[in-house]
Amino acid sequence: MDLIRSMEAFTRVARLGGFTPAARALDVSNATVTSLVQQLEAHLGVELLHRTTRRVTLTTDGAAALERVERLLQDVQELSDGVRGATRAAKGRLRVDVPASFGRHVLAPALPRFFAKYPGIQLELGSSDRPVDLLREGVDCVVRGGPAVDESLVAKKLKTLSVVTLASPAYLRKHGTPKTPGELAKHRAVNFFSPRSGEVFAFDFARNGETLEVPIAHAVACNDADTMLACGVAGLGLLQAPRSAHVDQLLRTKQLVRVLPEWDSGTLPLVVLYPPTRHLSARVRAFVDWLVDSAL
Repeated sequence: MDLIRSMEAFTRVARLGGFTPAARALDVSNATVTSLVQQLEAHLGVELLHRTTRRVTLTTDGAAALERVERLLQDVQELSDGVRGATRAAKGRLRVDVPASFGRHVLAPALPRFFAKYPGIQLELGSSDRPVDLLREGVDCVVRGGPAVDESLVAKKLKTLSVVTLASPAYLRKHGTPKTPGELAKHRAVNFFSPRSGEVFAFDFARNGETLEVPIAHAVACNDADTMLACGVAGLGLLQAPRSAHVDQLLRTKQLVRVLPEWDSGTLPLVVLYPPTRHLSARVRAFVDWLVDSAL
């Protein structure tokens, strides 16, 4: 019995939802995948998969085994990587989760450079701002905006973005341009709320030692930066956002303009987070180092 091949077949069936897509991914026949999974079930003495004519699902034992099998396969890959030599051997599946705006406007345009350097990596890219349990969900690393809140993870800072106050020209023509934070009570906002807690964030201002936190009523609040910016462009209210590449584009095209530029609204660190492991896999190290070195 080839235990490694059997474990690989099981994980592909579980993740892809069937024997046919798993066979296609492994470039073997359906019968081979079926035989490999059956050998693993016989070796472990449990049924790992419920099989029907329409779908394949994990059994309770299968769900419990999947995480451990994937971890074992990763350990085997790390051992192989270590023997061959650091990031030169970086290959295999890499699961990463990033904010949607960062993925769309920053990461995706830069990925051809990454794959030119590491052609053996297959990237599975999720886009969200939600909390991710990296070990339970099998995610290798995440990019997030804000200070690291999970002390069990290693955090590396990518860059620091200044936060700016913005509005569309159409909104300002209709409602006027505020000259001080005190005038914001007469305005409405496109607010941002935390995907983690649901908290709606107030606007922050500081100048000459004076700090203000100004809650502004909203017609709409968003938990996604691109959606918030789109609502701002549509004239639905004032907003505060990190000055990203996308924001710079909206400023250049005058779809948004800065408001109260003489007031400081703080900064937002952008960090990449990953689990602390004694031997970080070559593909994770390659991706993290590339992010940091690229200064995206």
